[in-house]
Amino acid sequence: MEAIIALFLVLTTLTACAGRAPSAGQSAVDLEHSLEEHVVLSEAAPESLAYQIEIDTYENAVQADDGTELVTCRFQYPVMTVFRRDGTALEQGRTEEEKQAVAAAEVFNAKFGPATVETEFQDMTDLAREDYAFRQETGLEWPSAYNMEMDCTVYQTDCMVSVSAAYYSYTGGAHPNTVLLSWNFDLTTGQFFTAEALATDGQAFSDAVYEEILRQSRLVAAENDLTAESFFWPNYEEITAGWSSYAVSFDEDGMTVGFSPYELAAYVMGSQVYHLTYEQLIPYLSAHGLELLGLEGNAGAAVP
Repeated sequence: MEAIIALFLVLTTLTACAGRAPSAGQSAVDLEHSLEEHVVLSEAAPESLAYQIEIDTYENAVQADDGTELVTCRFQYPVMTVFRRDGTALEQGRTEEEKQAVAAAEVFNAKFGPATVETEFQDMTDLAREDYAFRQETGLEWPSAYNMEMDCTVYQTDCMVSVSAAYYSYTGGAHPNTVLLSWNFDLTTGQFFTAEALATDGQAFSDAVYEEILRQSRLVAAENDLTAESFFWPNYEEITAGWSSYAVSFDEDGMTVGFSPYELAAYVMGSQVYHLTYEQLIPYLSAHGLELLGLEGNAGAAVP
């Protein structure tokens, strides 16, 4: 999944460690007031700096010599930029804080840059050309153009950004493929993190989430008048035990764990998505985990 970049459907500006780009003609004084009003800076963002995310778009298409459309692609991806309070973009840091801020932006941007998409687009193009040539030679109908695209949503607190995505691809089969993806970025350290990193005891946290996923799985199966063993793959319990390596993201209500079609059950069963509330998570979270999720002051809350 590291080879796939993220698509954001709308321009989002980080409310934590993020600021707005200066508009034309905006004075330094007005800019400072604007930043102070709209930006909440974390430990990773010194008071003299602000972070902004803009959305770039990668679009491409390839046609055969006879004009038949072979491949279409549309990806939007986020680009993080660090700004000084005077509105100038920070490309190279002078102070240690500025260097750390630039390094954090580089870590974030490396995950979503267009280079990998270009590589995957070329691979899909090569595959489509071979398929089209074979169909021309054998008289088979060309069904439709190969396609790849990504849809994403983003959630942010004062100290983290959580991205959830659905990657779609079609390569001439009976149906398109869907892969659920996620990325979680710690703005106080400038690094991506896994869900266990939020907990005081990562194993206890993982076990608790696993048990809740199993509980919800049984409910899903029962709603379809089936047992969990017949609704899911025979080894579904083993698969869900590794939940944190699948699509884990956060929003204002809690944590979502998503399994793509085929990962936990047959394609016809669709994606399997589980949601845990913050009330369920809080007893297992460390002080840093509470900070990242914006839940300071909620420590000690009971599991419902």
